[in-house]
Amino acid sequence: MNRKQQLLKRHRRNKRIGLLIALGLLIVTGLLVAWWLPLVLAVLGWIAHEAWFADHLFYSPKDDYQYSFPPYTPQPKVHLSGEHLRLDDGVMLVDDATLVLALRIKSTWLGRFLDPVVELNGGDNPDRQTFERGVDGLRYLNLTGQAQVLSKGELRLRGRFCRLLGEPVLWAFEHPDYSRQRVMVIAPHADDAELAAFGLYSRARESWIVTLTAGEIEAEHYQQMGLDGVEASRLKGSLRAWDSVSVPLWGGVPQERCIQLGYFCLQLPAMQSAPTEAVTSLEAQLGDTRYFRRFNPFALGSDVDGLPTWNNLLADLSELIDRIQPQVIVLPHPTFDPHPDHLCSQQAVMQALNGTAWQPETLLHYANHLHDNDRWPMGDAGTGVALPPQISAQVPLRPWAPCLPTEMQWRKAMSLGMMHDLQPRMPLKRLIRRGIQRCLAARRWPAFGENEFFRKTVRRHELFWVQELAGKRETN
Repeated sequence: MNRKQQLLKRHRRNKRIGLLIALGLLIVTGLLVAWWLPLVLAVLGWIAHEAWFADHLFYSPKDDYQYSFPPYTPQPKVHLSGEHLRLDDGVMLVDDATLVLALRIKSTWLGRFLDPVVELNGGDNPDRQTFERGVDGLRYLNLTGQAQVLSKGELRLRGRFCRLLGEPVLWAFEHPDYSRQRVMVIAPHADDAELAAFGLYSRARESWIVTLTAGEIEAEHYQQMGLDGVEASRLKGSLRAWDSVSVPLWGGVPQERCIQLGYFCLQLPAMQSAPTEAVTSLEAQLGDTRYFRRFNPFALGSDVDGLPTWNNLLADLSELIDRIQPQVIVLPHPTFDPHPDHLCSQQAVMQALNGTAWQPETLLHYANHLHDNDRWPMGDAGTGVALPPQISAQVPLRPWAPCLPTEMQWRKAMSLGMMHDLQPRMPLKRLIRRGIQRCLAARRWPAFGENEFFRKTVRRHELFWVQELAGKRETN
């Protein structure tokens, strides 16, 4: 059981205990006061839960985020005077540097009910970055895109439903423009490439998209059309396979540079545990990856047998890396992203690289899911992406946060809208919860689509964690 599952299990256990205690109190209230009072209190309690306590937050908002950055990272001196954030005299910032600002944020009493927000004003690109209700600890704002206004001394930080405390610390990370290189995006499922890196792959000199699984499970939406479970699973997998090779064209990536490997959703861990054994689909009654590879522009070596084995997956990745010769590989982060298919995808790439003739120069890691906070990035679509929660610093990290202009955000939203897995309507319970939160917690959702990923990933930044590899080589 991975850490995310353990946290969910503990959360549900505590929730059941709380419900039993509340039920006991309601029964006592009904016996001692009035029979109808528990009904009213139960409804009010449910509404309060949906408005303010339904978030999956597996740490205390009072915990400090803890990050370690490489010791050579420049730290321009900054001071917060009132609302003005100012650099020391004579300090200038590189326009496209990734800027991270650490400071303490403490919510007001209203910030326990309404999301605390730090507003960035003073230039042509105002921003808002949102944090946990009840926050009282060290947080890391993303000031990327604000270099000019900060250098001019015009950047203002204002807390809404929170106060900004202590002396801020700024880091300035300078990176080459990775979009000028040949980029391979590893997507565990169709839509992961768009969620994490649509902006990057749309403007890269040459982009390739490699999707590992067909994503055929949880096809209840298609069963409503009258299909049985197997038919629905195969249809969903076929549609997502089509999505994986066709939607990138919207971002300028031709179909001949999009590969669907056709392995089965949530079966990568089982494949990894027994590398030579074929692991069939959970729902589609398939044991042949070629069923979902029919849209591929060229054949792979494993198409000879189509067996869904870990060894075949490694062979596919090795063949593609040597064929494409990417300078940059974009893949899930090994510790931030807890999804089992994402973890195995990252590990498969790293294992494949041990046997390839070609070695990339850079790995860019992303996280489409988190262990600790299901709402991250918090706040509204179109706003900035603050650094995610990390309660214990493990290794030094180097963030890269390229900015997405507004038009690129629209294009990214439309790419997500084309993805079949993000199209079905939300469950009624979730729609009711959103209505309650809109009225009582002042939360907003974008008009792009109902799925939560439209809010979380259509932002002014895409966030990657940079790992430079040794042994760089000259490339074409």
